[in-house]
Amino acid sequence: MTERVRAVLVTPDDTMLVIRRTRPGVPEYWVLPGGGVEPEDASREAALHREIHEEIAGKADIVRLLHTLESDGERQLFYLARITTWSFEDRTGPEFSAEGRGAYALEEIPLTPAGLDGIALKPEEITHVLREALHTGSLGTGTPPA
Repeated sequence: MTERVRAVLVTPDDTMLVIRRTRPGVPEYWVLPGGGVEPEDASREAALHREIHEEIAGKADIVRLLHTLESDGERQLFYLARITTWSFEDRTGPEFSAEGRGAYALEEIPLTPAGLDGIALKPEEITHVLREALHTGSLGTGTPPA
């Protein structure tokens, strides 16, 4: 089974970093930073640190595993993490230079129900998980539900 790791990256301002994807012929959508776990990664968390470094030249403190989603022979692990520094201009991921991959734009959105409503975050299930965590206060961000 293929494994992918993704991060809900919470900033000091209690916003969330997301990547807006624009591809020809596909409606615009947003994803959380992350990617595939490689055989040389020492752990899933090491893979997530590598991906965060590649995709946004950032360093994050992983808080905990937030959710696991399995479908079609793929397991996606979503981690809650705190991030204080990043630089989208200094990204190094190979996907950014691949032909036909479309555009990637890093955005900061409010980590609130209203903020989640303003984007088409994929996979949709993570939006429901985040909405529930905000409702119950289990993200620990201090952000009140809006």
